[in-house]
Amino acid sequence: MNLIDRYIIKQIIQTLFFVLMALSLIFIIINFTDRSHIFMDSKVKLIITVKYYLVYLPEILKILTPVSILISCLFVIGRLSNNNEIIIMKSGGMSLSRLLFPVAILGILFSILQFLFNGWVVPKANLEKENISRIELNRAKSGNPISQLTFRDSPNKNVLINYYDPMSQKGYGLILEIYNENSLPLPKLETKIEAQTIIWNKTQKEWILEDVIYRSIVSNSEITTIRYDSLPVELNINVNQMEKLSRKIDEMTFNELKEYIELLKNGGKDIKRLEVDYYSEQALPLANFIVVLFAVGFASVKKKNGLATQIAAAMIITFTYLIFFKMFNPIGIELNMPPQLIGWSANILFIIVGTITIFKTRT
Repeated sequence: MNLIDRYIIKQIIQTLFFVLMALSLIFIIINFTDRSHIFMDSKVKLIITVKYYLVYLPEILKILTPVSILISCLFVIGRLSNNNEIIIMKSGGMSLSRLLFPVAILGILFSILQFLFNGWVVPKANLEKENISRIELNRAKSGNPISQLTFRDSPNKNVLINYYDPMSQKGYGLILEIYNENSLPLPKLETKIEAQTIIWNKTQKEWILEDVIYRSIVSNSEITTIRYDSLPVELNINVNQMEKLSRKIDEMTFNELKEYIELLKNGGKDIKRLEVDYYSEQALPLANFIVVLFAVGFASVKKKNGLATQIAAAMIITFTYLIFFKMFNPIGIELNMPPQLIGWSANILFIIVGTITIFKTRT
């Protein structure tokens, strides 16, 4: 990496820092203006308000980073073009692709960092923000109640819980089916347990069923039924995992969301939309690299209309990418496309378009 590469990267990073600060501050001011009555009605201390927006900041950065990178690259590369520095570089033997190299590397690095940031930092910050809303602002419950939760707890054990409340760690309307896997030609139902409630015992660290009907199925004509006031039951899923299932999607890390999808899939749920959201969230950070392609392509050519027109054109294409990114998901689902392809389709298309833009650009 030569002196010019370091100069360009330094200028982009410095500009990005100030653009992110400015846009984040504007976002927070607008949001606080809109929600100030909530903080006033709850009579929260200033330190709580500050903490709320500190944990809100990762979500803000997730939204603003691609646009901020675009603006930074447009400004830096555009300034080099308007000052005829790109022409000087070209006369010294530097091609546009060589100029793109340090910026592209920076875009890839930002994409990797934001993948990690979006996948693990943002969900934890969102969870903390919800906790502040619940405790200090009285605006949210701790976790979302789960309705009609169905999952396969083990290869021979299916579980249905009509309703689960993560606050009380209590569920209602449980049905547990245990199969004999060795029976032929199909697994045979040998035990069916129904319970009015299921509660987590913190001391014993196990699930307790209450008001239980226990049926042992010997044959189609022979069923033994026993009633219990309470009965411990062995389940692989624990209370912490149940709490994770009650979170909103944006409060789950990529690992937790994958586990959640697998659990629903094993329970026979239609999880295609969730899979599309999962792969889309993983694909979104690559927008940082895609906007670099358009920024360099547009800003590296000196135009009479100035940098404003170049910024407008690149911004339109970038927002078109974001709109396509969201709108194609339901279309892909209707077309029964693979979730991976749906989630990554916008990136594939716009990387091709951005690459063509670079090759057609003349300095």
